[in-house]
Amino acid sequence: MTVQPSRATAALPSLPRTWRPVLTRVVLLGLAVVSIGFFSAIAALGPSNWQRHDRIGIAVSGLLFALVLSVLARPAAKADRQGLTVVNFVRSRRLEWAEILGVNLRRGDPWVLLDLADGGTLAVVAIQPGAGLRQAVRAARELRACVDAYGTARR
Repeated sequence: MTVQPSRATAALPSLPRTWRPVLTRVVLLGLAVVSIGFFSAIAALGPSNWQRHDRIGIAVSGLLFALVLSVLARPAAKADRQGLTVVNFVRSRRLEWAEILGVNLRRGDPWVLLDLADGGTLAVVAIQPGAGLRQAVRAARELRACVDAYGTARR
C-alpha cells in the first residue's frame, strides 16, 4: 500500500518540522550509555594482572560501540518552507520541495522512500514503521502534504 493521501486526509504540519524514530533513538542511545558504563566497569574492575593498555583498550572499545550506536540513532527528516533535509546514518541530503515527486510507504517497506525528479529514490530512514506503524503512516502523510503544498502542486 502506497501512502498517497489526498489533501483532505492529510493535515499540513506547521513548519519547521522534524521527524525522528523516537523509540529507536531512545533504545540506541540508552544502549550507548550502557555500553560506556559496562566497558568502563570492566576496565576498572578487571583482574589485577591487567596492564594499563589492557584497561584503556577495553574502555576505548566501549566508546567505539557507543559511537556506532549513536550513528545508528542519527536519522532525521527536517522540513522547512524551502525543502527537506534527509539525514540518514552517514549521509545527509538537502532537497527542494520541487525535487520530490512522491512519498511512498508500502507494506513491508522498512522506511519511507521518496521518488525524485531526477529518476532516483531516496530512503528516509527517520520515518520507519518498525518504530510504530501509526506514527510512520501519519508522518508519511504529513510529508506528502508538504510535497503537495510546496512542491509538485505548485508546478
